[in-house]
Amino acid sequence: MATKHEQILQYIDGLPIGEKISVRQIAKAMTVSEGTAYRAIKEAENKGYVSTIERVGTIRIERKKKENIEKLTFAEVVNIVDGQVLGGRTGLHKTLNKFVIGAMKLEAMMRYTEAGNLLIVGNRTQAHELALKAGAAVLITGGFDSEDHVKKLADKLELPVISTSYDTFTVATMINRAIYDQLIKKEIILVEDILTPIADTYYLTTSDNVSKWHELNQKTTHSRYPVVDQNMRIQGMVTSKDILGQDFNASIDKIMTKSPMTVNGKTSVASTAHTMVWEGIEVLPVTDESNRLEGIISRQDVLKALQMNQRQPQVGETIDDIITNQMVLMQGKAKGEEVYSCEVTPQMTNHLGTISYGVFTTIVSDAANRVLRGYKKGDLVVENMTIYFLKPVQMESTLEIFPKILEVGRKFGKVDVEVFNDGVLVGKAMMMCQLIDRH
Repeated sequence: MATKHEQILQYIDGLPIGEKISVRQIAKAMTVSEGTAYRAIKEAENKGYVSTIERVGTIRIERKKKENIEKLTFAEVVNIVDGQVLGGRTGLHKTLNKFVIGAMKLEAMMRYTEAGNLLIVGNRTQAHELALKAGAAVLITGGFDSEDHVKKLADKLELPVISTSYDTFTVATMINRAIYDQLIKKEIILVEDILTPIADTYYLTTSDNVSKWHELNQKTTHSRYPVVDQNMRIQGMVTSKDILGQDFNASIDKIMTKSPMTVNGKTSVASTAHTMVWEGIEVLPVTDESNRLEGIISRQDVLKALQMNQRQPQVGETIDDIITNQMVLMQGKAKGEEVYSCEVTPQMTNHLGTISYGVFTTIVSDAANRVLRGYKKGDLVVENMTIYFLKPVQMESTLEIFPKILEVGRKFGKVDVEVFNDGVLVGKAMMMCQLIDRH
């Protein structure tokens, strides 16, 4: 039986996203003292599914999954940019999928602005209004205000309109850095991020008998269950091997493996994986500091988490990999006439929020590599490169890359690469490459 504290946490977790929560309301709904309700709300806040927002109150928010931790809430954006909320304060708990820099014509801006986005733009009232209608929040740079009708629309749609004194590039950079900081946290996945919670865990009690194991086995097809006492403290584990040949009336606490290995929610998944392999364990009970059951973690959970971790940029990919993955062949009518596109992501920018010199170098090198492979199988080494970096390119831009072979021989290739953004030449490169055959 769950304790009153656990029941309150389950009640809060079941509330709709965006619903306001108060100590008095929880105390009344769960018939507990306000002190008990307060402690439960604070724990829910620590667990990440409740947030207290200034001048809004305490709100039930979407629990951030580890793999999506780079998604910021609009409340976090306000703190990052030292912003002032002009309207739509009740939507601060929502998360943004991506941000769009409104440094273009209105029509083009709206093509890139979708629901869940954050439009970063200056003093352009029409853009503010259209962005809100498209389901996007608005961040106004340069310290400008917005019109009253825009603020009312923001309140109605529960989409924040935020004002900051910083300029567009500075704001984009600040948000980019905040995302980077959060990405670092993804490197370590903890047991608490992937466990099967107590509400979804099947377990036995010390007072159960073997027939209860058979009942759960038929219902779930699982063969391993944690065993707890009346206070939910872990006492043992029981498996099909323990059950084999036992009478249906035999008591579970007589046949279970006592004092089993357990793991804490704050333990890393990597460490847990090592323990499970070393000890030959399929399922581990997850307990709190008082040895009370919080859930279980299985080998399948661990494998999924480790696979997910390998897909994270800072773990499984270098910046070169990210750039290469963004390069898409647009057309290739004839050999040596390929055209590639590449979207500039936040990871490709420098401290000003524009594409970095190193990334531009990688883009033109990769384009040369791809076009030369049409002639020669093997790898190439750039012996000499001259780059003309003509114009800065901001994030969210799409580049068109035109590599052109000038000369190609048995052991070398000479390539000219031109890079455009919206039809404007932003950079070009000339490189001499040595071709290396694979043996």
